[in-house]
Amino acid sequence: MRWIGLAGCAALTWALPSVAAPVADRISIEQFAALPFIDSPRLSPDGTKVAAKVAINGKQMLVINDLFGKSAPRILPPGTIDVNWWRWVNDDWLVIGIGDQDKIYDEEVYVTRLAGVKADMTKIIPLGWTKTGLDADDVLWIARDGSTKILTSKSTGYFVIEDYLPSVWEADVATGEMKRILKSQADVVEWDADGDGNIRMGYLALSNDRLGVLYRRDGSSKFEKVILKRAKDQSVPIPQVYRRDGTAIAIADDGGRNEVYELNLPSFTLGKKLFGDPKYDVEDVISNAPNDNLDGVVVVDRTVRVDWLNPELKAVQADLDKSVGVGNGRIVSLSRDRKKMLVEVGDPSQAGSIYFWDTGSARMDRIGYNQPALKSRKLSPVKTIAYTARDGTPIEAVLTLPRNRAATNLPLIVMPHGGPAARDMEAFDWWTQYLAEQGYAVIQPNYRGSSGYGVAFQKLGEGEWGLKMQDDLLDAIAYAAKQGIADPKRVCIIGASYGGYAAMRGAQRDSAYYKCAISYAGVSDLSAMKRYDTQFLLGKYAKTYWKKQARDFTNVSPRFHPEEFGAPILIAHGVEDKRVPIKQSRWMVDALKKAGKPHQYLEQKEGDHHFSRAEDRLEFLKATKAFLDKYNPS
Repeated sequence: MRWIGLAGCAALTWALPSVAAPVADRISIEQFAALPFIDSPRLSPDGTKVAAKVAINGKQMLVINDLFGKSAPRILPPGTIDVNWWRWVNDDWLVIGIGDQDKIYDEEVYVTRLAGVKADMTKIIPLGWTKTGLDADDVLWIARDGSTKILTSKSTGYFVIEDYLPSVWEADVATGEMKRILKSQADVVEWDADGDGNIRMGYLALSNDRLGVLYRRDGSSKFEKVILKRAKDQSVPIPQVYRRDGTAIAIADDGGRNEVYELNLPSFTLGKKLFGDPKYDVEDVISNAPNDNLDGVVVVDRTVRVDWLNPELKAVQADLDKSVGVGNGRIVSLSRDRKKMLVEVGDPSQAGSIYFWDTGSARMDRIGYNQPALKSRKLSPVKTIAYTARDGTPIEAVLTLPRNRAATNLPLIVMPHGGPAARDMEAFDWWTQYLAEQGYAVIQPNYRGSSGYGVAFQKLGEGEWGLKMQDDLLDAIAYAAKQGIADPKRVCIIGASYGGYAAMRGAQRDSAYYKCAISYAGVSDLSAMKRYDTQFLLGKYAKTYWKKQARDFTNVSPRFHPEEFGAPILIAHGVEDKRVPIKQSRWMVDALKKAGKPHQYLEQKEGDHHFSRAEDRLEFLKATKAFLDKYNPS
């Protein structure tokens, strides 16, 4: 493995590298299946090291690299557990969140834990792994004084409510020492801390849809219960930072979409609106280094956009926009002093690159390409389109058109996203780009129920799994055909997770519109998925979610209607999938076999829910191409 740091990197000035490929120059399937070389890079507080998942021999591993070449890259030994996230605690230590499947009374469950990791990878310290329940990876606070102290909340058991509800612990990531500082409290399902490490609030899960919190004004006061007077279906305003003046800054949806407000405490009433987008939800905020105010606000419109409130960072972003194009340069991680940063550069048709920039210098230095084989090649163009569903609902979708064909009368792939409370945007996607390279137009509808478009739009999906949400996909076909882009007689539906469910449902319910379907890690039985998601003591809260998704689970579960499948389907699933159990696909395959319906099945022994192995990606893409060549050739 070679990860180019500053010592070996050619200096690059403000220019977006672009390698123009001849139109006829096809890219190999292996290049599309390759894992991203650098995934989710995080800069150390002093700006000298980067922690990221790096592709090594077809697998992603957590690597810590010294940007200035003082030591060789350090690799976390691979294992069967998931490394879900990582955060720097100080310049020499990180805390990582990990997960794995376990069995409790023969029921499969997904458990999460924390570990401290020394930056040189010489020590990996379990944090409170004994007497721990399902969820034990919630970090509430990280010290800013250079120490190795954090605050975390975790459940300590499964079967007694006092153990299942989270308690708060002080942990030392370097020694593994744990000290409980706050016992679990009745009905509190989540805790929150301020920038000084004071536990300020607990979210209450009350009966009769009431909303409430336990709140205290500092670390020594008593908690008081506050019942929030909110309209039906309004969410709890979520404090993002606690300010020194006694107020907080929160994300709330009172205006119909997620926006940023001042929050008055302890009344939890909204004050002045600080930021909002007229069309899209606020996705997140970026706090300042002391965690007592905001540096920026994250919005996903057509791409990810950060509106910087910090004047210095706003000026940096303006320089990036001027140099590489608006939206093509994104700050992805910052040092403590906000002077050093990691910047991702590339437009939605490019895999992109990660750069290190010390803003005291007039140049950036490339750490590496996200896809070394593709570098900064421009592939198939990506854009956002809008259409109107049959009932008048406006729908946005992402459209990718093959770079090597005229955009007329093309075979079409409808690709619904997972979630379904998620959304697609203009961004490089290996799967979509592979399909476009084969000559297909790919449309990714943000159907009703998708997130990011406000409360009303997301609520339109309630009760519409397999119904109007499927209609929105059919209306995308009608749009593409009317525009002359696609041939409506050459359409397949492909998706993963919820998108895999939609593909199964399309092959069953709407086979007159689809020549074929491909499902990866799809859900075939909604009732069984609800049972999987609602295990143990707090299952009632997951049940509330599932009750809103469909009025009749059996009616919209493809597993129970195999005789209605009128389009051939390829079903693929990974045995190691910890989000959607593989039995969801096995049940569907067994039902199709008994019904005598055309299908193919690919089971990947080491595959997970996220295509985190290059070998699995390649096998799946090869199966996809063979299946499409047979049933809907380009």
